[in-house]
Amino acid sequence: MARLALNEFEAGYLGQRADEGDLFFDLGMMYATGRSVAIDLVAAHKWFNLACLRGKQAAKTYREEIAGELSKTQLAQALASARSFLADKR
Repeated sequence: MARLALNEFEAGYLGQRADEGDLFFDLGMMYATGRSVAIDLVAAHKWFNLACLRGKQAAKTYREEIAGELSKTQLAQALASARSFLADKR
């Protein structure tokens, strides 16, 4: 499976903040609502999933809500993207 690189917007945004849980949650909200980026529920799920892993409990509700709107294929893409992100951070 190909590695999924961060887009330029995400890379710049990630470099701005120290608290990853809050940062990932904010990215999830941006993709879920279309604030500053196009709405992308797969990307939103990815970022909410990562925020959950960093202890951001509020992200769990949003992640579950979005999962209900995704196809199985889209959900698999979101999960693979989160795993790829974590693997790239090692």
